[in-house]
Amino acid sequence: MDLSLLNYDANPDAVINPFRNEGFHFPKRMTFAILQDDEVNAFAAAHDGEQLALFETISADFPVYAITVAGERIGLCRCPLGAPAATQLLDFLIAYGARQIIAVGSCGVLTDQPENSFLVVHSALRDEGTSFHYLPPADVIQLDAKFATRIEAGLHTQNVATVPVNTWTNDGFFRETRAHVQDRLRRGFTVVEMESAAMAACAQFRGVQFGQILFTADSLANLDQHDPRDFGKDAHFRALELATICLTNL
Repeated sequence: MDLSLLNYDANPDAVINPFRNEGFHFPKRMTFAILQDDEVNAFAAAHDGEQLALFETISADFPVYAITVAGERIGLCRCPLGAPAATQLLDFLIAYGARQIIAVGSCGVLTDQPENSFLVVHSALRDEGTSFHYLPPADVIQLDAKFATRIEAGLHTQNVATVPVNTWTNDGFFRETRAHVQDRLRRGFTVVEMESAAMAACAQFRGVQFGQILFTADSLANLDQHDPRDFGKDAHFRALELATICLTNL
């Protein structure tokens, strides 16, 4: 079957490009947070945040900040949920200067793991569509191993135990079937989320460094009873803090 999704075009020049000479200049180091807007805005305000731009969409607007942490200027932007929206905004951030990006967000666990633990992504299963517009067809994308190691080192300076993880990036929140979960587990993917593979593909296509810190939220370990727990809410502020600290240590 000749699927349109698999007809990859490597030409970097599109009809609409992320760089449109809008005059923005973003910090090289950027925290990209899949969190609520009030949490990101409060974090920016607590760190002398300066709004540099506003990425406007039909459903929501996303301020891009520069914050000061330990004397270092770091970018901060809230990331929307889902691969297409997240990657569109990431491409915009890269176009105007972001070169070392750490995303933070929640994940569902497929095995028995405690809530609010921190994981560093090493690879992602490309079970979404966005990544196929940035890289040739493949089942799995490997994230930047050296960058992941540097993130892990930064977390260790904060006495945060980390676990390397392979994640299942899935577009369909309500299509995580029992058969799919069992298959992903057999292949070594122990958590699920909706953005990682696509964002990593965008970063590789654009030639920048990208890594992701996940915090454990709901649980699919029991296939007969999904456990939402508290969706990792106790890790939100700490995740923002940790990603930003890791960036200052680069």
